[in-house]
Amino acid sequence: MKDMLGREELITVEEALDLLLRYSPFKRPSSIVLPLGEAYGAVLHEDIVSPEDLPSFSRTTVDGFAVNAVDTFGATEGMPAYLNITAEIKMGEQPGVVIKKGEAARISTGGMLPEGADSALMLEHTQQVDDGMIEVMKPVSPGENIIQAGEDAKKGERVLRRGHRLRPQDVGALAGLGISAVDVYKRPRVSIISTGDEIVPIDQPVNPGQVRDINSYTLAGMISDFYGIPERKGIFRDEYEIIRGVFEESVRESQMVLISGGSSVGARDFTAKIINDFGEPGVLFHGVSLKPGKPTIGGVVRGVPIFGLPGHPAAVAVCFGLFIRPVLEILSGQAESRFEKQKKVVSARIARNVSSSAGREEHIGVMLEERNGEVWAVPLLGKSGLITNLTQADGTAVIPLRMTGIREGDRVEVRLF
Repeated sequence: MKDMLGREELITVEEALDLLLRYSPFKRPSSIVLPLGEAYGAVLHEDIVSPEDLPSFSRTTVDGFAVNAVDTFGATEGMPAYLNITAEIKMGEQPGVVIKKGEAARISTGGMLPEGADSALMLEHTQQVDDGMIEVMKPVSPGENIIQAGEDAKKGERVLRRGHRLRPQDVGALAGLGISAVDVYKRPRVSIISTGDEIVPIDQPVNPGQVRDINSYTLAGMISDFYGIPERKGIFRDEYEIIRGVFEESVRESQMVLISGGSSVGARDFTAKIINDFGEPGVLFHGVSLKPGKPTIGGVVRGVPIFGLPGHPAAVAVCFGLFIRPVLEILSGQAESRFEKQKKVVSARIARNVSSSAGREEHIGVMLEERNGEVWAVPLLGKSGLITNLTQADGTAVIPLRMTGIREGDRVEVRLF
């Protein structure tokens, strides 16, 4: 039995994504040097090598006393060791003293270890005898409670790899190394084309049979979350020449093009024809064994990945996570991470029976809640055109391709938004 696209069988999500990735590398943006304070979320275009030892000096990690560890060996509360206080190390200054046998220097966390000392004694493990002497109640070993010079990073050592997306802690580490600017990939530009005679701008009233443009705003937010620059091209009537014109402009100016609406097989859905009219390889797939999102189109034109997306908002959200996000990460220069997907997936028990159509991977919006120490996924069942379900959902529970449903209490994979 043929499907609505005339195929004997739809391709799987994995097959569709594989077809797309065969045509990478896609047309990527060039790199740019950004000030460190503007580089959060950017992807490194080159390896970062430490220009110096970090820290550049040995420093303490506790408040207490800089000592030579051997002077504390065997010390107990009942038989303390005694050390003479010969100096106090001030923060931000290089010590001008040398610690000799039987001596200690008062020091604060982060202070520079003076010459002759090899460890730091915690204040809590001492008692003050008088202004010039302490009792040591507990021994320390050489190197205890200090960070050695170069222990964090050595000069010439690679700190971050090319393709790494900069997190706040990464930017902080670079600041600590005195790196004030970084070479990163430019953010890929993504054109969003909204099509359909029934679509109207959000600031206009809707007449019977019309709907406001939801999908371009949803897609723009998702693109921004993953370091892309969304460009909402506008709403265009279902006329071949009009859509072709804005499509050609978008392919020329962007690293990715998304067409919302126009992916089904209605008489006025031109997306697939327009893609193919621009030459090989054109449309790579049209129809995926997926719910919602069955009529999704994927293709490549002049090195630019193209997606024709269904009009339903729920389908748009699912298709973004499955197809658009992986390609967008490639375009942004991000190196593949074995564990990136796991960060966005949780295991949960389904809160009710859910039926499914065998032969399609089904994604159901769910809200997560905790019950007796376990995570449960509560299905937000409703038709695919409902938009408020998305606002309540934490993610989608996945019913695998060959299953006809899941029972209450079964474990499911939830892909978080």
